[in-house]
Amino acid sequence: MPGGEIVAHARLRYLGTSAQKARLVVDLIRGKDVGQAATTLRFTKKAVARDIGRLLDSAVANARQKRQDVDIDQLYVSAAMVDGGPSLKRIRPAPMGRAFRVLKRMCHVTLALGQRQGPRRPEAREATGPAAGSEPARRRTPKAPRRTRGRPAARRGAAKAAGARLKKSKKAGS
Repeated sequence: MPGGEIVAHARLRYLGTSAQKARLVVDLIRGKDVGQAATTLRFTKKAVARDIGRLLDSAVANARQKRQDVDIDQLYVSAAMVDGGPSLKRIRPAPMGRAFRVLKRMCHVTLALGQRQGPRRPEAREATGPAAGSEPARRRTPKAPRRTRGRPAARRGAAKAAGARLKKSKKAGS
């Protein structure tokens, strides 16, 4: 486990979702305090957030069981990892007697809790934006439509004109 001293950890194995989907949720809570992480998981609109929330509660219970003197308010998520697990191979019927393979992926999630030393200070936020005296935010210019990208405007117009001439010549020839 990377990081400093680990107070407790919990592991959820064979979670029935892909590692990529679980990592999206785990990245939201890495480095946060336990209370803040629990709140984040509670209001995250991902199905896997409920399972990871239960895993976080289990890690907190493990910390209480391991050390009676632990202060829950000082705990934070020091490490959070998602590893791929085994995939179940299933077959889905396809047209004309064929079959497509479906992989039902699983993953293993590991959370480690550390304890902060001393009272927690709120982070000093740097003031940014127009009020702080920095330059105003630039707007991104939208990209040109795909069919016109890379061609100069003069050539686009020439292509349109050539197409119109071709249509007129076909009508006149008929």
